[in-house]
Amino acid sequence: MKNLLSLLFILILTTSCASSPEVEPNSQEKLDKIYSDAISYLDEKQYEEAANKFLSVEREYPYSNWSEKALLMASYSLFEAKKFNDTVNQLTRYMQLYPNSKDLAYANYLIGLSYYLQVANVGRDQLNAKLALQYFNTIIDRFPESEYAKDSRLKRDLVVDHIAGSEMEIGRYYQKRNQHSAAINRFKVIVSEYQTTSHIEEALARYSESYISLGIFTEAQSSAAILGYNYPNSKWYEYIYNQLESAGLRPKEEKTSWIKNVWK
Repeated sequence: MKNLLSLLFILILTTSCASSPEVEPNSQEKLDKIYSDAISYLDEKQYEEAANKFLSVEREYPYSNWSEKALLMASYSLFEAKKFNDTVNQLTRYMQLYPNSKDLAYANYLIGLSYYLQVANVGRDQLNAKLALQYFNTIIDRFPESEYAKDSRLKRDLVVDHIAGSEMEIGRYYQKRNQHSAAINRFKVIVSEYQTTSHIEEALARYSESYISLGIFTEAQSSAAILGYNYPNSKWYEYIYNQLESAGLRPKEEKTSWIKNVWK
């Protein structure tokens, strides 16, 4: 991730220096000074000061070639300062102002990272994880050949697994308190939306277990059968098989069951 960010910095800086800013000659010296100061602050890792300088370029020379680059560099500086909400705000504004920018992939990537680095643990609200997922998916879908696509795919998979883990945590919470209908709703989310995550085996077993507790055996048997067919050596299949056996039942797929119809 750091290498990608460093590369972006070099590319933008190089492009900035090579461009011909559309400013009045008598303003050029002042602009050069502001930009030079901003770069110096970056070199010294005084990121908030750098961001303020870059934003002053945008304010004072809004129609110059420097303005777009300065806003992107300000966003980068804010990210390095761990001002993630400010980073998102500035990059959102950047994409609105420059919808055809060649750096849209990077802007989406940096927003995704800003949310990614604020992802809460599995016991808390996962809004940041879901927003990170949204932006990583944007890069994968719209910019699949960009230099940010590979890392976005990796982080997308990590975020999806994290969200599924959060759903599992809540489902277990309800299950321990004998709130089985609420638990089932959480396990349903994993079964229908997060089948490729590391949590799917336990989710299938817990889904079945909750239905056993409710005395609704068709869903319990179907879930266990799907688990056994796809993961025959899973510890969770052994676990739920024993649960069914204690109730005098066996895994059995029923075509009318919800889980049979959503399982891909």
